[in-house]
Amino acid sequence: MKKLIFLAIIGLGIVSCAVQNTNKTMDLPKDWKHSANIYEVNVRQYTQEGTFRAFEKEMPRLKSMGIKVLWFMPITPIAQQNKKGSLGSPYAAADYTSVNPEFGTLDDFKHMVNEAHRLGFKVIIDWVANHTGWDHVWTKTHPEFYLKDPDGKFHIASGMDDIIELDYKNQEMRKEMIDAMKFWVKETNIDGFRCDLASWVEVDFWQQARPEVETLKPLFWLGEFDELENPEYGKIFDASYSWTWMHKSEDYYKKNLPLQDLKDLLLKYSNIGDASMRAWFTTNHDENSWNGTEYEKYGVITKPMAVFSATWNGVPLLYSGQELPNMKRLEFFEKDPIEWTANYQVADFYKTLLALKSSNPALRGGDTHVTTYLLNTTANDKILAYVRKNGKDEVLVVLNMSKEDVSFSIQDENLSGVFRNVFDGTKRDFTTGKEFNFKVSDYVVFEK
Repeated sequence: MKKLIFLAIIGLGIVSCAVQNTNKTMDLPKDWKHSANIYEVNVRQYTQEGTFRAFEKEMPRLKSMGIKVLWFMPITPIAQQNKKGSLGSPYAAADYTSVNPEFGTLDDFKHMVNEAHRLGFKVIIDWVANHTGWDHVWTKTHPEFYLKDPDGKFHIASGMDDIIELDYKNQEMRKEMIDAMKFWVKETNIDGFRCDLASWVEVDFWQQARPEVETLKPLFWLGEFDELENPEYGKIFDASYSWTWMHKSEDYYKKNLPLQDLKDLLLKYSNIGDASMRAWFTTNHDENSWNGTEYEKYGVITKPMAVFSATWNGVPLLYSGQELPNMKRLEFFEKDPIEWTANYQVADFYKTLLALKSSNPALRGGDTHVTTYLLNTTANDKILAYVRKNGKDEVLVVLNMSKEDVSFSIQDENLSGVFRNVFDGTKRDFTTGKEFNFKVSDYVVFEK
């Protein structure tokens, strides 16, 4: 259970709280997960070549920026029947145990994983278990693996006519799926999976698959589901998506919702506990292509939202090109390379945040020793402020979530002492003064 200690004036609603987990967290296979960050790699659009070998040249730069985990969008061949566009969707697989020749060969992928490991990265791959493309090898060798319509035709996945759904009542299919996942661990030594549409697949499959695949090695499991909506999946996956937060925060900015709505939502996420973590993000491949760039969605609070994603309880998730920043929607079914320049304007911003996330115990995700306090300010309708504490280590985050300049002060006993600004190195004693004058888009992050 979560214990919520409210320090609020009833008439003003929840303006300050401490969130502390009193449950025992499950043992995670690797301690690195608590301080991880994830960078989603869109191989097709990352370079002009769109290959593993071309991306490999970018890895030292990403290491310097502080990236810890590389997530590769699906690397399997793309089905050609009923494909969308000229290249098709990487989420419409034609074979679970082969490599998309668009990206290179299996040896190229192995080489890239080995180099990533040499540089200190963990590598996870996208796993699309719910469906395949129309001419996946199983449609010919094992048509019984698929759901069928009354007329006997393969069942089209909801809203996506280039893919067909698998039948998880078929135990032999489950075995083949698990064997395919094992293939990538055995053959290429990857470190985990990002599981596409995880909640569209029966929960008991993941309960079966994880321990079987992990007979090979401990792995990191990121599931595409929101634990507020699918709590039973959170008992299996190390981290899940914060879809509700993403949609609510976009509505907050575009529809001028009360900031209190976001604070209330954060309490709901905190109530889930620390047996699993949430992944926080401002964009990803789906959002960028279909709903707009992070700047279209969040406007002047884009950077404050990015700071939040890197400092709240969980794991930050970045997408290809955010370090530029990337201001264009990338095509999904066509070749449309990111427009890289020699000046990665946001790289140092992320480097600072990711270094803090990796090094400061107060920012460990899914750690019962960490307590998070939402702070009371004189501008609670515009400012999101919080402290995260782990023993003697503390991190203070203050974000201007409004579209205007704000002068305010923090009025909360949970903030005191001398802190260092992680962006400019200056020190400030909050025992004597807690006033701020923020411009639009302003944010500060301090550590103690």
